[in-house]
Amino acid sequence: MTTFVDRVELHVAAGNGGHGCASVHREKFKPLGGPDGGNGGRGGDVILTVDQSVTTLLDYHHSPHRKATNGKPGEGGFRSGKDGQDLVLTVPDGTVVLDKAGNVLADLVGHGTSYVAAQGGRGGLGNAALASARRKAPGFALLGEPGDLQDIVLELKTVADVALVGYPSAGKSSLISVLSAAKPKIADYPFTTLVPNLGVVTAGATVYTIADVPGLIPGASQGKGLGLEFLRHVERCSVLVHVLDTASLESDRDPVSDLDVIEEELRQYGGLEGRPRIVVLNKIDVPDGKDLAEMVRPELEARGYRVFEVSAVAHLGLKELSFALADLVAKARAARPQEEATRIVIRPKAVDDAGFTVTREDDGLFRVRGEKPERWVRQTDFNNDEAVGYLADRLGRLGVEEQLMKAGARAGDGVAIGPEDNAVVFDWEPTVMAGAEMLGRRGEDHRFEAPRPAAQRRRDRQAERDEASREFDDFEPF
Repeated sequence: MTTFVDRVELHVAAGNGGHGCASVHREKFKPLGGPDGGNGGRGGDVILTVDQSVTTLLDYHHSPHRKATNGKPGEGGFRSGKDGQDLVLTVPDGTVVLDKAGNVLADLVGHGTSYVAAQGGRGGLGNAALASARRKAPGFALLGEPGDLQDIVLELKTVADVALVGYPSAGKSSLISVLSAAKPKIADYPFTTLVPNLGVVTAGATVYTIADVPGLIPGASQGKGLGLEFLRHVERCSVLVHVLDTASLESDRDPVSDLDVIEEELRQYGGLEGRPRIVVLNKIDVPDGKDLAEMVRPELEARGYRVFEVSAVAHLGLKELSFALADLVAKARAARPQEEATRIVIRPKAVDDAGFTVTREDDGLFRVRGEKPERWVRQTDFNNDEAVGYLADRLGRLGVEEQLMKAGARAGDGVAIGPEDNAVVFDWEPTVMAGAEMLGRRGEDHRFEAPRPAAQRRRDRQAERDEASREFDDFEPF
């Protein structure tokens, strides 16, 4: 059963924003107390966060579809809807987030580092928030925006200082087990190690991590064997250690040819040319292995490699090797550029930036693209004439109608707001008048201006009494 997964495709969906509420306050003797609809809640985000206790992406391999909760709709009585709960997904240290095209979106290194993979939708405004001096009783509310839908790829690249590379059964797992407290599976057959093993080594004042990369054979960089799946774990390592088997039972292999093969695979994979390298001749506890190590050592040193003869089984030469690796790791850490504090860059909007664009396509359709127009369209309930009129007002104030005229649009031309796969298309008519406007000015309720029947009857009776009183005062006796 698979227990280690270092690459998954994840489908994440943020929560939708809750709809705003269109409500009018009502109570005894006060049937029209004004709008009191609350706002909708914000949809939850999907957040990827690094957790040092997580070492694999196995959970997302079995459950690749993840969704945050939606925001609740608003209610009457000025009650806003509850925000959706964010969905926090923990990932291992060293996880790279990519899109479907392979572009890097985020490189998550360090405990607590987070990335918002999908943004929750905004909640819609209720009619209480839309009321103004000119719009006393809005009969509509804004819809909540849908949350983001994203298909992303997670790739785990082991965060280690030293990488052990070499043929299967060269002794990498044995070496990491005696240098650190790691307990990998060890056996005498190829491809015993099916996952990268990670261990922590202390050499004097230096503490560093060491990982073995399994499955490297000729053609690994082209997808042969298991090597291609694990070569990515070498990318973050500062030092490469070639572990060469001096006691191989295969007649067509020797340490020098093994080194050449692995170096060729690393070269074809790319990006590892400048890493310092050390050669470890393993299994010198075997008599033939000791003799072979002494034979090939001069040639390897002539190529510029530092060579160490060790035996993981007999614990020979390990102390010198661990301190040599610690020295290289310390130098690599000192050579790294110091991280600077994140600068806050303020980019003010240009004076002539309208926030949207109007383009005429080949088929004569005029397409409007921009954050505000597209968001306003998503928030509009097109079954409500007053809401459509409100949208027309907003687009007019933004200058969309003016730009359409400049682009050559005429009455009856098709206008699309949004991208091709999700746009609202309508026939453009300058200064759109919604059906609700025929009843009066947009957003106003004539019922607020009309007197209440009971009060009107009282005023009529009072007027009759006043008139009768004036007639009595004017009466002159004979």
